[in-house]
Amino acid sequence: MAIQNLNQGTLTSAAQIPFGDVTNGVDSRASMQQLIDLVSASATVGSAYLTQYAAPGATGFSVSVSPMSSGGSVLLLLTPAATYAAGTIVLPEKTSCIDGQELMCTCTQIVTALTVSGNGATVNGAPTALAVNGFFRLRFDAVFSAWYRVG
Repeated sequence: MAIQNLNQGTLTSAAQIPFGDVTNGVDSRASMQQLIDLVSASATVGSAYLTQYAAPGATGFSVSVSPMSSGGSVLLLLTPAATYAAGTIVLPEKTSCIDGQELMCTCTQIVTALTVSGNGATVNGAPTALAVNGFFRLRFDAVFSAWYRVG
């Protein structure tokens, strides 16, 4: 049957749509609300950054990255009061990280010795210092339980 021959209807969240269920090998149906929920959950990881602000006031600072929800990506805006000899960024606990989660960090001052703590996860390629307006981006990989520098 051609799509032009179907009845015109009003699309609501309760409307049903067909799909091929590869898990069970049969054709199935789902509501539009189920599709909306699936797309929303998939679209937030790695693409929507929630901003976290930190203004360290002394050398030796430690800033813990705190996503709004488990597995959320964070844009960390560091605005230290001055150039500091040392600082640490603590990533979320490994058990709360999900595949594709990201941290993007930018800093307005120099941090001569920077430590990025994986909080139980390995961190690959983390910067050891930040220049004025320096930045970096890390992405979590669930297979290796590790953060990788991607920018």
